[in-house]
Amino acid sequence: MGDLRAHSVTATGKAGERLLHFVLPGEVDDPAAPSGGNTYDRRLCRELPAAGWQVRPYTVPGSGPEPGPEARRELARCLAALPDGALVLLDGLVACGVPEITAPEAGRLRMAVLVHLPLADETGLAPATARELAARERRTLHAVGAVVATSRWAARRLVAQHGLAADRVHVAAPGVDPAPLAPGTDGATRPQLLCVAAVTPRKGQHRLVEALATVPELPWTCACVGGARGDSPYMTQLASKVKQLGLDDRVRFAGPRAGAELEAYYAAADLLVLTSYAETYGMVVTEALARGIPVLATAVGGVPEAVGSAPDGRVPGLLVPSDDPAALSGALRGWLGDPELRQRLKILARGRRATLEGWEMTAHNLAAALERLRHEPVRPKPVRHEPGTAG
Repeated sequence: MGDLRAHSVTATGKAGERLLHFVLPGEVDDPAAPSGGNTYDRRLCRELPAAGWQVRPYTVPGSGPEPGPEARRELARCLAALPDGALVLLDGLVACGVPEITAPEAGRLRMAVLVHLPLADETGLAPATARELAARERRTLHAVGAVVATSRWAARRLVAQHGLAADRVHVAAPGVDPAPLAPGTDGATRPQLLCVAAVTPRKGQHRLVEALATVPELPWTCACVGGARGDSPYMTQLASKVKQLGLDDRVRFAGPRAGAELEAYYAAADLLVLTSYAETYGMVVTEALARGIPVLATAVGGVPEAVGSAPDGRVPGLLVPSDDPAALSGALRGWLGDPELRQRLKILARGRRATLEGWEMTAHNLAAALERLRHEPVRPKPVRHEPGTAG
């Protein structure tokens, strides 16, 4: 997408022009930090112009819900420089944790916040931290003119959690690009399982490893594609667990992959496995289904929406309760041990493939929300006159 930092804050465009100022996390273009949220943001910047919108992206330092002083200063400077009435979309990672910066500007700017994951839903937060993040997010979302969620489940969650008016929360689910069918192993060799997810506690790779340890007598290999942040204790724990369970010749952590390298992993896969504790949607689910790969996933958040159904109404995969390790192990055992089930789910995945929507629909849905916000009134800050001047 290019260096987003090269864009400076400028005035609004020509009269009648649909101009969107899009404020993004600093790592949105970092290949070492691939994520569904970053992919979503980049695709909006590419797709919205086709829907009639000019997009001016800006990045601010940091990527977490509790930004440091530099990130706070940059966000405040960015918003303050925008003219009254400007239409602004802020990624929730940038905006939700700093209501003291966003709320004062919300009256004079037409602001919307894109929530990829409610802040308090991150796994492993101390209860007090989760409560504080939820309170800060609530203040931000009540101040802005519109909220954008990435699934129907996420929209309902935000309305219930924060007491938002339902008509202010809009859904723009991620799209997916068409892709060739994945040949997989086609039964010729050991079935290949694929997990595509950042290596974090929320993605739950440890419980995938534990479930795989219950089926050592069955043929399988598993590739885990995704990056860990810095010197990750969780990655260290996972590697230790894999070795302890004697799975180091069958479970491989491949690190972050993109482009042709990621395509090669999808092409070799027979089943996508996602064992997250929380997901607002699960973009890797539709990426797998676009290649005709069935899915085994925990039924959390928006994942059932992403999995969807084939044209005959059947589910193109296996969904298990998040809090039931035995169900996960049983689903793995069932899929690995039943060739007929594998073939049936593969056919259903190919049926679901034909019904998936592309990114142009994401842009269309977001554009509709932005158009509505574009016509809402704003409250410009009063002009302060120096003593002795007319006014």
